[in-house]
Amino acid sequence: MDGSILFLAMPRISQALTPGADQTLWILDVYGFAVGSLLIAFGNIGDRYGRRRLLMIGAAAFGAGSVMAAFAPNAELLIAARALMGIAGATLLPSALAVLSELFSDARRRAQAIGIFAAVFAAGFAIGPIVGGLLLERFWWGSVFLINLPVIALFLLFAPALLGEVRTTRPGRVDILSVVTSAAGLLLFIYGLKHMAAEGLSFTAVLTGVAGVALLIWFGRRQRALEHPLMDFSLFRDRIFTIAVITGLLPLAAWSATAYLAGIYLQSVLGLPVLQTALLALPGAALLTTTCVVTPMVVDRIGKRAILIVCHFSIAAGLLLLLPTTITGGVGWYIASTAIAGIGYGISFAVVADTAVGAVPTDRAGAAGAIAETSNEIGNALGIALLGSLAALVFRLQGPDVAPTLAETLQLPGLAAATVLNAKSAFVTGLHITALVASLLHLSLGILALHWLGRSRLEHGTNRAGRPDPA
Repeated sequence: MDGSILFLAMPRISQALTPGADQTLWILDVYGFAVGSLLIAFGNIGDRYGRRRLLMIGAAAFGAGSVMAAFAPNAELLIAARALMGIAGATLLPSALAVLSELFSDARRRAQAIGIFAAVFAAGFAIGPIVGGLLLERFWWGSVFLINLPVIALFLLFAPALLGEVRTTRPGRVDILSVVTSAAGLLLFIYGLKHMAAEGLSFTAVLTGVAGVALLIWFGRRQRALEHPLMDFSLFRDRIFTIAVITGLLPLAAWSATAYLAGIYLQSVLGLPVLQTALLALPGAALLTTTCVVTPMVVDRIGKRAILIVCHFSIAAGLLLLLPTTITGGVGWYIASTAIAGIGYGISFAVVADTAVGAVPTDRAGAAGAIAETSNEIGNALGIALLGSLAALVFRLQGPDVAPTLAETLQLPGLAAATVLNAKSAFVTGLHITALVASLLHLSLGILALHWLGRSRLEHGTNRAGRPDPA
């Protein structure tokens, strides 16, 4: 809910805080990078020291970060608040999935429970724009962050009574150096990409990006040498697991980038009010939520191989429907795009987590769930960073060259009509190129799944724990 509200609120935040092009991208995705960098670490910490305790600490910190974000006086403090919320969010997701795994030991019931979990996750995307639209119609932009507080308060009130403490006896400590290098490598790599997209090629940007890649490579090599690694890369030897994790990453990348760009398109290009923009997202969100619930039942009939293929082809088709949009109209194409792509997004939410959690023993459920959620959160952040930067690059190259973003351009006084038209046209071109690239990536992954995953092996394989695979 918090993420989809933010997409809707960004035009208002841009007007109030006037962030630069790179700051705008950081406001959007520093949360995802903080979560993605720390999910694996907190998944392991929860496994060792107690999942309920970690959930409680994380929820309180998330509430504190929400208050800080709501009253941030400038872009720098808003970015810092979002980073705090991301650190707190990293404690919540893997522990929540581990609790589900503990409650439902039967594979079929666990799949249904995770499907419901994913549906509630998706419902947040649907509820967020509506709640955000209502708040933005009446209050200042910071009110969208305060909506988190009632949820946090209810959780802190009821969790001690309803959730028992769960911890395992898994040996080994969390490798702090691995945590630091993975987070630093990811942030340096993305910072370099952002800087190049917003301001052009420079020695600093290239050096930063290369340093990030080097740290990530070193992180991977270190994991293979550790007795108790932060991330067990041996899981990726399994083609099913690999395709499933990529299925967690790529759809979130496509969703985050196109949702962010489409929100700007509807409000800043077509001039629609914020609440109407929110309502237009409802059909896609409803299909996404419904798909999360029914996917486990469909998997029982057609298998995971078929459902993974449907996932990627439906997202690819839905994204292509954004291409007919223009600077004068395209609402119908947007609704159709979100509806068809929403089916694929729902499948990815429902399938990935169950595949990861079901592939390991119960005492590794938190870490496995963390890998699944890491793919989602990294995908969410990479979508804004990579695909969003692609759109920013197109705008910089084709726009009127009076400001680095559409929002900043439209805020300039005394703009000629031709300049406004040029800016909107450049933004729509960036949206089209981004949607096309994301669609081709999903089409390629769908074809790979079609040819790479053998039917019999996928439907009757065994997992790392030696148990029959939940599929």
